Amino acid sequence: MVQSLNRTLDMKMAEDSSIILLGEDIGKDGGVFRVTEGLQAKYGEERVLDTPLVELGIVGMAIGMSINGLKPIPEIQFQDFIFTAFDQIVNQMAKMRYRSGGTITVPLVLRTPYGGGIRGGLYHSQSGESYFVHTAGLKVVTPSNPYDAKGLLSSSLDSKDPVIFLEPKRLYRSGKMEVPDADIKVPLGKAKLLHEGDSVSIITYGSMVPTVMKTVTENSLDADVLDLRTLSPLDRDAIISSARKTGRVVIVHEAPRTLGMGAEISALISESSIEYLYAPILRVTGPDVPFPYRLEDLYLPNTSRILRAVNRVLEFR
Repeated sequence: MVQSLNRTLDMKMAEDSSIILLGEDIGKDGGVFRVTEGLQAKYGEERVLDTPLVELGIVGMAIGMSINGLKPIPEIQFQDFIFTAFDQIVNQMAKMRYRSGGTITVPLVLRTPYGGGIRGGLYHSQSGESYFVHTAGLKVVTPSNPYDAKGLLSSSLDSKDPVIFLEPKRLYRSGKMEVPDADIKVPLGKAKLLHEGDSVSIITYGSMVPTVMKTVTENSLDADVLDLRTLSPLDRDAIISSARKTGRVVIVHEAPRTLGMGAEISALISESSIEYLYAPILRVTGPDVPFPYRLEDLYLPNTSRILRAVNRVLEFR
């Protein structure tokens, strides 16, 4: 995924001189995870900006650039650091189009790594997607593989509205797949059915996709596996279609349980398809505690927890 994102940024910067990258240590160092490695040497310091350690300033500069005709791609080094920029994101970036009556758009893509997987503890491992999904005016995207990383990033750069592009750091280097050199588009707002089955629907996204797929393949589960890919706008049709087909639903994400995406998806299915369900909707999530340093493996959903939830809904009578 690191290589896919890097090559996509390179390709887009070569095509469009209005694209500007900015963030902490993204230039000479190529970022903490090396996603922007080599881009400053290729495109210069005016297009790949190393900024001060001020997230509020990074996002504020990006908003100013975008409303004046540039296409900035700011990076927040870890999603955990984004909260000092919340005023700019929630009150400016997300609302500029609405407050201007559609005369001003903010076409920027804010990239940030999120979630566990590196034993970074409570200040480097948070999953805050619900904050952004809750904010009208933002699109929220999270890839689960290198191909989708390229296609979703490319589509995000076409958006006239601001995009929060959440990159699961545990997947940066954990898997490989063939990705075309040519430009590809993965449409925003469209989920992908990764595995087809008739007995249960497992709905997930981002970092949990490989864990869910491992659970399904190792246990030969007769399951639909739906990778949401875009959390806002949500592919409601795909969710409802799968839930109505199987009648049993398990939702998996590593973010905390309370008011996580699982709660919204569960409510959506209950409101639209309660008469199709054979069992309660179950969630497999992170617990409602700060992300731990040494107990990461206990915090993150794993195959055994997912399998227990699947068996519960299958056995419900």
